[in-house]
Amino acid sequence: MDSNALATVLQKVRAWQVFDAGALLDDVAAALDDVIPAEEHVDELAERLRGHLMRLVNIAVAAEEGQRDETAARLIAQARTLRTENMPGDHWKAVGHLRRMGWTANELLEHLVAARCLKEAV
Repeated sequence: MDSNALATVLQKVRAWQVFDAGALLDDVAAALDDVIPAEEHVDELAERLRGHLMRLVNIAVAAEEGQRDETAARLIAQARTLRTENMPGDHWKAVGHLRRMGWTANELLEHLVAARCLKEAV
């Protein structure tokens, strides 16, 4: 590798974040819980869910799960769409968006565990 390629690899290694299934499940629970997230916590929770969705999509793509399974392909597409959508300004619509992100993250996690792309989350 030349120095530019090595610098790119180093940058990606430094930016890498370990997959934390426990944190994902905590955020999914916060989004799907009967107790609606307070308005001041919505943006922070949405940002964490976007990160979880991005990591799950990256895992699914690396494992080529979307090419093997129609459900995985649908969940990957849904995760990508939800990740890029802006949060609605209305609190109730924002909670609905959080719940869609949480549901999608949970479903994709379960699918990846069933496909043995990830170990079962505890």
